[in-house]
Amino acid sequence: MSTILKVNDLTAHYGSINALKGVSLEVEKGEIVTVIGANGAGKSTLLKCIVGVMNKSSGTVEFEGNDITRTGSDKIVRMGIAMVPEGRQIFSELSVLENLKMGAYTRSKKEDLTPDYDLVFGIFPKLKERAHQKGGNLSGGEQQMLAVSRALMSRPKLLLIDELSMGLAPVLVESLFDALMDINRKGTTIVLVEQDANMALKFSNRAYVIETGIVAFSGKSADLLEDDRVREIYLGG
Repeated sequence: MSTILKVNDLTAHYGSINALKGVSLEVEKGEIVTVIGANGAGKSTLLKCIVGVMNKSSGTVEFEGNDITRTGSDKIVRMGIAMVPEGRQIFSELSVLENLKMGAYTRSKKEDLTPDYDLVFGIFPKLKERAHQKGGNLSGGEQQMLAVSRALMSRPKLLLIDELSMGLAPVLVESLFDALMDINRKGTTIVLVEQDANMALKFSNRAYVIETGIVAFSGKSADLLEDDRVREIYLGG
């Protein structure tokens, strides 16, 4: 496998607050890597720094061997990284189809998007039934499906997902994780920030545990599931 993402000694601040204190991680092409940790640990900050919507104080980010530390977020999307933001942030007044079209804004206006609609509707059949409904009228689970699908419309090589399970019923969460596995099998590498550590570790290849802006543990997800320290702090013993 080849390395698709490399984060080296990244630091970031919110004003005087040091949110990341030298985080390093690597993601191999084809993996699902999860980042877990308590609220305020710096997980979302890490994703925002990778995708270029937040400034880094120091350190570097490399994508497919290219330094993207100072690259703008628009160019980063064009290079092949897409993000599903925390809280979904869909366009509530636009229809499902219009939301999906917004996700394809980096693509050529002449390009036929039919194969992409077919792809996301194949992964999330419910969205096809709701294609002409406003995003704001969808259930929470359907909105999360739409947020993931909108990101897929840019045909990313690397998909960053911030809090997939937030506010959703367990049965829905499991189906969303199954969909992620499907997306991954189709060739997209995934980095997942997730509060449901148990579920995230079960569905990922490797994991990083962030505590107050530093990587406290890392390793194969299966190993971390059995690690007494991780179990005690994040998996309820």
